[in-house]
Amino acid sequence: MGDEMGSNGNVTEGGGSDQSHGVIDIYPLSCYYFGSKEALPFKDETLADRIQRMKSNYAAHGLRTCVKAVILVELFNHPHLLLLQVRNSIFKLPGGRLRPGESDIDGLRRKLSRKLSVNESGDETEWEVGECLGMWWRPDFETLLYPYLPPNVKRPKECTKLFLVRLPDSQRFIVPKNLKLLAVPLCQIHDNHKTYGTVISGVPQLLSKFSFNIIES
Repeated sequence: MGDEMGSNGNVTEGGGSDQSHGVIDIYPLSCYYFGSKEALPFKDETLADRIQRMKSNYAAHGLRTCVKAVILVELFNHPHLLLLQVRNSIFKLPGGRLRPGESDIDGLRRKLSRKLSVNESGDETEWEVGECLGMWWRPDFETLLYPYLPPNVKRPKECTKLFLVRLPDSQRFIVPKNLKLLAVPLCQIHDNHKTYGTVISGVPQLLSKFSFNIIES
């Protein structure tokens, strides 16, 4: 179940929402409750440590797959993207790395529950994971990501998939104390590589095929 990547790196259909993909209903930020919970443990490591950890994981499990959520809310009559901020400096889309054998959809729901719900079981939240908006590839263990798989790369080290996650008209977000959940306007994110990085700054372009339906509270 879920959109799973085959051995050739293609996305196969399955899971997700069957509703029309052309329009995204966006509800006001005021419709949602925001609370906090215990902090999540973070690996405080250097770049060299991170590269070594990626090499060890690749040797043990092969291609590393990460899944990220694109979640929109309305504020000041403009679509805003929900981002997690780490250590008051690094911005991330909610999500994370899949476990071995875990599907994209199940893994993203688990990660969203861990970081945005009361507990990882997600008993109180049914995340509506929709279509895959885009995929980014890490050809080697360096930090550079590409929005395509270079044809000369036969063994990429990481694939990051972005999925549209549609919110209902009300929901509780419970965020670890050492993370901040921010609503950032798309116009501020667009092409702002310096602040948000290449993946996040490219989200507005990925959303250009949709129409936004702002729903008043």
